[in-house]
Amino acid sequence: MITERLFYQDSWMKEFSGEVLECRQEKQGYRVRLDRTAFYPEGGGQPYDTGFLNDIPVLQVQEIEGEIWHFLEKPMEPGMKVTGKIDWERRFDLMQQHSGEHIVSGMIHERYGYNNIGFHMGPETITIDFDGEIPEEELKEIEYQANKYVWENHPIEITYPTKEGREKLPYRSKKELTGEVRIVTWPGADMCACCGVHVKNSGEIGQIMLLSSQRAKGGVRIEMLCGIRALQHSNQLKEQNRKISNLLSAKWKETAQAVERLQEEYQNTRFQLIGMEYEKIERITREKAGQGDQLLFEHQMSGESGRKLAAEVMETCGGRCGVFCGDDQKGYRYAIGEKNGDLREFVKKMNQKLQGRGGGKPFFVQGSVQASEEEIRNFFENGEE
Repeated sequence: MITERLFYQDSWMKEFSGEVLECRQEKQGYRVRLDRTAFYPEGGGQPYDTGFLNDIPVLQVQEIEGEIWHFLEKPMEPGMKVTGKIDWERRFDLMQQHSGEHIVSGMIHERYGYNNIGFHMGPETITIDFDGEIPEEELKEIEYQANKYVWENHPIEITYPTKEGREKLPYRSKKELTGEVRIVTWPGADMCACCGVHVKNSGEIGQIMLLSSQRAKGGVRIEMLCGIRALQHSNQLKEQNRKISNLLSAKWKETAQAVERLQEEYQNTRFQLIGMEYEKIERITREKAGQGDQLLFEHQMSGESGRKLAAEVMETCGGRCGVFCGDDQKGYRYAIGEKNGDLREFVKKMNQKLQGRGGGKPFFVQGSVQASEEEIRNFFENGEE
């Protein structure tokens, strides 16, 4: 007996009654086949439903060799009467995402002639791959038109045309189809061969949000959200903007300008600090001229300035110069130089002794160590013995 597919009769069915036809033990748990089910099995890019059969959780649902199996932790006896309850929040979310994807794919196909060559409905976002590129600014218009279609609340049409009838229809399909084919149509937006479960009217999608686009597989990959996911994303953005607004003491519509001002102030301060560091480097270089080997610790200096300091002092001190920037808790970035010298063996020993890593040219090396200032000083005094 073939399982009756209630999810195709009514996509809004949340609860149903049925009878167990078969139960098989698996390596982990059991799989059960019913005479009728509203649980959608994984397929067509849409994940499976979850929920309960009586009080037993349905962990996943799969179609195997044309039969729908419900995977459970506990067995059920054949002939047993069951009540199935769909995890409706999950199902409705998936229907919103899938229906929204159809509308966007159909509009892009109509506008550019591009095909949907890849579709993934993840737990957070949907991605769609198209075999052509779409300018970023034009995605805003597509998003608007898709949402306008949602607001107009168009009803879905699902048909099973004959082979001859299909030949007259301009439906989308990734492959040549045979046998009974289910055509899902959003009038004026999309017509596509699809085995998935959808909302009944476009208004139930709520909202379509195109998050991003990037080049992929010779075309473009679009990331999108629909329905409850779009609302949640909007709420997250509002909360982030609220926090930024409070931190910057700026109106919520002016946070971008406030950040730009803050960035400009930061750059000005950074340039001033770099200028001060370069003045310090020049002063230290003059002081260390002709004084031989130097070991310098700079707890506030940037790693780049530390590298410059080591390079400058190396040229004038007449020996080896090591500069360590950082502190005992987080570790130190180092730059060590010796004019016309060969530091390879020295640095190899130092990295082994001080939990370090790094390298460079024979006469100039850079890296980091996880050691205290005292340990570093001890090594420079006694490390080569």
